[in-house]
Amino acid sequence: MFDWLQHFTDWFVFDLLQLEAKNHLTEALHFFIFDSIKILLLLLFIIFLMGIVNSYFPIDRVRNYLSKNKLYGLEYVMASLFGVVTPFCSCSSVPLFIGFVKGGIPLGVTFAFLITSPLVNEVAIGLFIGLFGVKTTLIYVVSGVLLGTIAGMILQKLRLERYLTPWVQKVLENAQKEQDNYQSENQNFKERLPIIWQEAMTIIKGIVPYVIVGIAIGGLMHGYIPEGFFEQYMSKDNLFAVPIATIIAVPMYSNASGILPVVQVLVAKGIPLGTAISFMMGIVALSLPEAMLLKKVMSLRLIGIFFGVVTLCIIISGYVFNLIL
Repeated sequence: MFDWLQHFTDWFVFDLLQLEAKNHLTEALHFFIFDSIKILLLLLFIIFLMGIVNSYFPIDRVRNYLSKNKLYGLEYVMASLFGVVTPFCSCSSVPLFIGFVKGGIPLGVTFAFLITSPLVNEVAIGLFIGLFGVKTTLIYVVSGVLLGTIAGMILQKLRLERYLTPWVQKVLENAQKEQDNYQSENQNFKERLPIIWQEAMTIIKGIVPYVIVGIAIGGLMHGYIPEGFFEQYMSKDNLFAVPIATIIAVPMYSNASGILPVVQVLVAKGIPLGTAISFMMGIVALSLPEAMLLKKVMSLRLIGIFFGVVTLCIIISGYVFNLIL
């Protein structure tokens, strides 16, 4: 899908700038250029698409349905499964997070999607089967969905809506006003497009600085932290290897497809699979770049609670993995 962008980045870094390959600065710059363009394009597409969906979305009806009908946790499972089929990294999942909140979806259900989307997708599943086999892949997918579901339910119980930033609160107010205008004026699709595009541009302008800073941090981590740096802390003899692996993964940044080959190397070096997968989950579901982007939509307290709950769930799943496999 992004082969053209890979070629462009290679040409820009190696041919135009004539930087030396396998150099820390070169790798960091290559990562920054590629991911910046990719994520900004995805952001524009997703925000515009969600704008179209939300313009027709019966916000009040959905909110009323979810508040009046007991689904016994099924809504969290559905959100997590939707996360599985959406191939987005943690940073590009945030616009969908905004779209869900705008659409009246409860915050905990939205969190279930936000956790699962970067963690489990069809590309990661395909690589997982090739590297570790069908049994391990099934356990990984089920644990990823359960992680999103359980964490979402916990976060919903904490009633965290008050910790959304004023910027998001304003977006939510505008969403209801816009839908009232659409309905009162009976606007057709063509008439709605300029308003949707303007709203998309407003959201993009608000989050772009956070995206750039987040990717820059990710690029520095990608270029300057060697892959074998953390192996000494994740040996099978260390009882605390799983929580250590999860916590030290946070400064790093990658998608599931990019980190899976590293996981294979760690396992080949004798590190337990559950510990290695906890490390992968920490990198993919928790990262400084994601925290930077979430800062636009969540208060620091909410980010802390979100990261804390997800970290705890990852650690538990890591120990379970080590017991099963």
